[in-house]
Amino acid sequence: MKLWSGRFGKDTDALVDEINASISFDQRLYREDIEGSLAHAAMLGAQGIISMEDVAAITAGLKEILADIEAGKVEFTTDNEDIHMNVESILTQRIGDAGKRLHTARSRNDQVAVDFRMYVRKEIPVIIDALLELEEVLCRQARQHQMAVMPGYTHLQRAQPISFAQHLLAYASMFRRDITRLEDCAKRLNECPLGSGALAGTTYPIDRWMTAKTLGFDAPMMNSLDGVSDRDYALELLSDLSILMMHLSRFAEEVILWCSWEFKFVELDDAYATGSSIMPQKKNADVAELVRGKTGRVYGDLMSLLTVMKGIPLAYNKDMQEDKEPVFDAIDTVEVCIPVFAAMIDTMRVLPENMRKAAGKGFINATDCADYLTKKGMPFRDAYTVTGRLVALCTAHGKMLEELTLEELKTASDLFEEDVYEALKLENCMLLRASYGASAVAETTRQIEAIEAFVEAHSV
Repeated sequence: MKLWSGRFGKDTDALVDEINASISFDQRLYREDIEGSLAHAAMLGAQGIISMEDVAAITAGLKEILADIEAGKVEFTTDNEDIHMNVESILTQRIGDAGKRLHTARSRNDQVAVDFRMYVRKEIPVIIDALLELEEVLCRQARQHQMAVMPGYTHLQRAQPISFAQHLLAYASMFRRDITRLEDCAKRLNECPLGSGALAGTTYPIDRWMTAKTLGFDAPMMNSLDGVSDRDYALELLSDLSILMMHLSRFAEEVILWCSWEFKFVELDDAYATGSSIMPQKKNADVAELVRGKTGRVYGDLMSLLTVMKGIPLAYNKDMQEDKEPVFDAIDTVEVCIPVFAAMIDTMRVLPENMRKAAGKGFINATDCADYLTKKGMPFRDAYTVTGRLVALCTAHGKMLEELTLEELKTASDLFEEDVYEALKLENCMLLRASYGASAVAETTRQIEAIEAFVEAHSV
């Protein structure tokens, strides 16, 4: 018999049971559900709502159930629909009437709301720790390649010389923001909905501050309808994870390009690549491709929950049972992607000579040529035009700017002197970019140290 069956004169149809049950996926909330019930029972006893004997029986029974679940001794049933009713049913079977008193001054609506918040709160540090490890990998690789010149790109066209360290540190900066977004989410969600009841609170003299404190929340949620009816913290998490996966996906796309023979800037370790069933020569960047592909999956999780929530009137509606699977899926996906991606980056072999060779083509020192003339007194727009004409000359004769003779350069401007060749040298072009956040070694060192300090400050 269902715990809510008193008002009904017949059993629900089997198909209704099938669509209504959520135990197949929400059973992962068992620990949070039991912790919430332990706190609720202790509060009921402290407030004199139930006897301390009942509290003792409930506490012992719940702890026993928790141990049995983790030992694999508990079989959940769809008859009891969800993790909350499964636990309560088992508890009542074991301890009798005391178990029936646990749900006093509580609804499944505030019960699931607190369980879900606690679960999300628990998983955020797991994701942050994985990101911190990725940051450490990026710092290690960046320190080794501060002098590795590569082409920086815009529109996927060679643009200006940068270091490989600078490129990696751009992603390190993105992941740092991802961490702070997750931290912000954790702060905002840390209010306790327990005690909101079904929607309108309760007539019992409960102490919501006690349960909030016991469960590690900063405070109870201010409004009982809000407490049971919103999932903005889950949407915020999914949004944060979508942005994080977007950053991983962009990085993955570049790794895929860098591994190709057309670039060959890096070579992946054999442990993080796969082969072809028919082409013996292939070494595929499948880890990067899967991360790129799974990004769409996390986006879908966000859109799924946004769509579920967009038309729901206050307070709780059964639609909201659909909140958990997208969140579980996104968390599981991210927690798989980050560590394997970090390991792939940590073990890949960087090929600086190929980067330097690619940087030698495409006139990526053209801006430096224009800057040279500007520093000699020519207005930048005129210097830009002169340099553009020289690039056209080089293109017509199959040369690079630094390969032009001084006489050829002087046909464009008398300001050119022998020192222009130092200005056009790619290593100097990179090293002289010493503005805050640029590619000079002093600046990439500062960036590395800033990321390392951030990681240290966030490490337990």
